[in-house]
Amino acid sequence: MRETKLVRRVLIGLILLGFFAGCAGTENRESTGEYIDDSVITSKVKAEILKDPDLKVLQINVESFKGVVQLSGFVDSQKAAARAEELAKSVKGVSSVKNSLVIK
Repeated sequence: MRETKLVRRVLIGLILLGFFAGCAGTENRESTGEYIDDSVITSKVKAEILKDPDLKVLQINVESFKGVVQLSGFVDSQKAAARAEELAKSVKGVSSVKNSLVIK
C-alpha cells in the first residue's frame, strides 16, 4: 500500500515536471509566457502603425519573437520605413526592431 502511494507520487511529480519543462522556452522556441507577450507586442505595434495617417498598415507585416519585432512588406518611401521602425521601437517590451520593409 505504501509503495503504491510512493509510486503514484513519483509519477505525478514526473508528469508535473514534464509539464513545466514543456512550457520553458529555448533559443529557438518561445515559452508560453513569451508567446503571449509577443502577441501583445505585435498587436501594440500594429495599432501604432494603424494610428499613423502616413502609413498603410495593410502593406506592413509585423511579427515578434522574444521581444524582437520584424517589419516586412512594402512602403512608399524611406521616410515611411523609418517612421514604422520608430513607432515599433516606441512600444513597451520591444527590445529591437529588424526593418525589412521594401520601398516600392
